[in-house]
Amino acid sequence: MRPKREWFIERLDLVKTLDDLNAAIFDLRDRFGVDHLIYHSVNSTGEQYAALTYDKAWVDHYVRQDYARLDPVVQGCYRRFHPVDWKQLDWTAKPTRLFLGEAVENGVGNQGYSVPIRGPSGQFALFTINHRANDDSWRLYRDEHLADLILLAHFINQKALEIERGSDAIEVQKLSPREIDALTLLATGMNRAQAADTLAISEHTLRVYIESARFKLGATNTTHAVARALAHGLLVI
Repeated sequence: MRPKREWFIERLDLVKTLDDLNAAIFDLRDRFGVDHLIYHSVNSTGEQYAALTYDKAWVDHYVRQDYARLDPVVQGCYRRFHPVDWKQLDWTAKPTRLFLGEAVENGVGNQGYSVPIRGPSGQFALFTINHRANDDSWRLYRDEHLADLILLAHFINQKALEIERGSDAIEVQKLSPREIDALTLLATGMNRAQAADTLAISEHTLRVYIESARFKLGATNTTHAVARALAHGLLVI
């Protein structure tokens, strides 16, 4: 059976419109077996686009009540660059607890994981998976799937930019052979220790190559760097 990541990248190749992308989000939710999957983008002029699987009545209510102003997921991720588990966020304030209660009543799961994405010209996007599960089951799910889902979040964002702007192309500096080697090994699923051993270098030296590549690609983290390098055809897997 093909890895889910490869299947969805091929699925994204068929996407030509925002309606197509929304349909692809539903397919991805079903393939990864979660209750909900959400992609939301805001560009530099404040225009918004969302592809999500929440019930429309809940989405309309959320917008009418302007819940983004107190939603810990939105507020917390806007100040972060790294993916975050919802349990790491502050839900203690009374308005926040009331909001969470409403969300759960409307089908939002008790577990969630969100990936902040920062694109060109001030674009900000948020990719989220949401599910109903106990902590142990959720932890096992994250360990198995999150690396692929974080990578796919950036592919989804690039596809949305391509549709919105006519192209997702931005000027990218060339990577050195060693930077390409380092990202290629990470893209194949190796961890840093394995990649360093394969290249016969120290983990510190590997980290230097990765950070250099990340800077050149304008990526917020290593996973984002791998996604951008793949999208720009810099890696051969």
